[in-house]
Amino acid sequence: MPSIPEFKVERITTSGTLTDRVFGVLTQLINGEDFKSGSRLPSEMKMAGRFGVSRTVIREAVSRLKSEGLVESRQGSGVFVRDRNMQAPFRLDPNVMDSLQSVLQVVELRLSLEGEIAALAAKRRTREQMAAIKRALKQIEVEERAGKDGVEADIEFHRSIAEATGNPHFLALIEFLFNFLFKATRVTRSNEATKATLSQQVKEEHQSIVEAISLQEPEIARLAARQHMEGASRRLGSMDIKKFMALNSQDKK
Repeated sequence: MPSIPEFKVERITTSGTLTDRVFGVLTQLINGEDFKSGSRLPSEMKMAGRFGVSRTVIREAVSRLKSEGLVESRQGSGVFVRDRNMQAPFRLDPNVMDSLQSVLQVVELRLSLEGEIAALAAKRRTREQMAAIKRALKQIEVEERAGKDGVEADIEFHRSIAEATGNPHFLALIEFLFNFLFKATRVTRSNEATKATLSQQVKEEHQSIVEAISLQEPEIARLAARQHMEGASRRLGSMDIKKFMALNSQDKK
């Protein structure tokens, strides 16, 4: 049985989500090869003592490591670091959203994805799904009028379109990306809210997507979704770096 490597970590004493912090430290240890492929993690009790947290926190953090494909359980033996191979899932570093260039790259990734999602939604959407898309679009306006940033409503709008494809993998992928794009979406919407012309552009782009899906016109829906993402990229790209950093810093508070 592989030996357990030295486990050198600082006790967690700062504020924040303990599970997130334990997960982050363990991920760094694994990626930094403190824990090599095939090595066994210390027991829950030992890690809880070293981190200064409960075993429940450790259990939740390890569960997240499993979902990321970094570790695996072996019945009766413990939890082991997985081999670094093609079975590891696609993932993004959460810190990648701190760079404007990185945000633009993820928006570029969404450009093709959102186009196909909109086209399939136009082909396959049901009456109920179309109603959900329209409600989501209306909710963005409701939140804006209430003085909110509209980020959650914006995300739900795109999520409702993905759900209308009838393909759960599109929905899972878009939800995965929004885990990383939530902060970037807030920064983008904060920037757009500073100028009425930018805000109006976004509303018109959203409305064009909805109309095409409603009319069940896949090609028009694909084009409208691509134009929306191109517009998002253009608006982000024209943002001053200092402004991006300032908005991004505000979001962290």
